[in-house]
Amino acid sequence: MPFDRYNRNIDYLRISLTDACNLRCVYCMPEQMTFRPRDELLSDGELRRLIGLFGAVGFRKIRFTGGEPTLRSSLVDLVRHATQTPGIEAVGLTTNGVLLDKLAAPLREAGLRSVNISLDTLDPEKFRRITRWGKLDAVLAGLDAAAQAGLRVKLNAVVSRGTNDREDVVALARYTLDQPWQVRFIEQMPFGNNAEFQKRSMVDEAELRDVLTAAYGPLELVNNGRLDGEARLYRIAGAPGCLGFISPVTKPFCADCNRLRLTADGVLRLCLLRDNEVDLRPLLRGGAGDDEITVAIRQAVFEKPWGHGLEQHLIPATRGMSEIGG
Repeated sequence: MPFDRYNRNIDYLRISLTDACNLRCVYCMPEQMTFRPRDELLSDGELRRLIGLFGAVGFRKIRFTGGEPTLRSSLVDLVRHATQTPGIEAVGLTTNGVLLDKLAAPLREAGLRSVNISLDTLDPEKFRRITRWGKLDAVLAGLDAAAQAGLRVKLNAVVSRGTNDREDVVALARYTLDQPWQVRFIEQMPFGNNAEFQKRSMVDEAELRDVLTAAYGPLELVNNGRLDGEARLYRIAGAPGCLGFISPVTKPFCADCNRLRLTADGVLRLCLLRDNEVDLRPLLRGGAGDDEITVAIRQAVFEKPWGHGLEQHLIPATRGMSEIGG
């Protein structure tokens, strides 16, 4: 099993399939965004090779991300390959849901079992303002298709002060009263050229729980506060679903972090909020054998930093969120 220098078992890889996106969410990227040339992105063959190597090293979970991963035409085939790779026990997808209406069933058939869908509001006009281009109906159709296909559903809402931090949070939480879904509220994290906006807009977990308690009554802590991945879970009394709070700024979970991130251009990001990286693309394209690449992966795992440096005002600057995959 791959352990880092702090004896954490690093067995979860998030793979960004593209830095491109079909939305332009205000907290993520500028409207006029330039994406990487196609030849800089890892090919399907390079991704399949790396998935096999990570499985052999001891990684057990893969999540495909972006940008927006459904823009990659080979997504279904890559999911099928990952689910059939020895050692890989779980494969997930994080998407904005815009194209999920047509893809949910093929992805389920390929072996996908869970999907995280980004959804910040149920107000169509506000959704348009947040995403700049998006249509809420397309995402809701994708959400329905995912549920009908039998995928486990989690909803991810990035909360921005003055935008969706009150009635929108309450409306999204209402899903958990009828569905066995997890609705997760994410604190904004400062990144690159959008850092100042993100710092001004952050709403912390305690404030959100107060909003939800006022609407639904006391929230019940789930699993004695043990994290589900990165989310601390609560439940509205009697609800089949859960509310998750992902609070990397006010309640860091670095001690439990078990993940690396592979960017679309082949760089291993060792911590989401630090600029420590290991570039695998020169090895892949320079004729390196599997053993050499495996050594690089193991070394990257070992060098994973303990946690982010936000308390020391260290803001990651080399990549935006869409270039890393969240």
